[in-house]
Amino acid sequence: QVQFVESGGGLVQPGGSLRLSCAASGRIFGYYTWGWYRQAPGKQRNLVATIASGGTTTSVDSVKGRFTVSRDNDKTTLYLQMNSLKPEDTAAYYCNTFPPNNDYWGPGTQVTVSS
Repeated sequence: QVQFVESGGGLVQPGGSLRLSCAASGRIFGYYTWGWYRQAPGKQRNLVATIASGGTTTSVDSVKGRFTVSRDNDKTTLYLQMNSLKPEDTAAYYCNTFPPNNDYWGPGTQVTVSS
């Protein structure tokens, strides 16, 4: 079993920055690509960015150039650096494997971008 616990969310003004963290535990070493996902109120959960075991990253067009995904050396913590935040980035953010496993969703961390 794998567990993910997200943290680092909060209220930030447009143009501000936040750094999200995701602590992974359990049988994680068989999963080579992890992802950050987000879900805005009333909308489905969508992929934001991924990072493979070798460090290759991808991100969706709406966050390119603003969000950066990274992972620590022991590969147990995932990060999402979010800069130039916009109101449309408001959502609950989650990490999971990529593709996601429905059994592994954590509690998420809320990001609210508002003046």
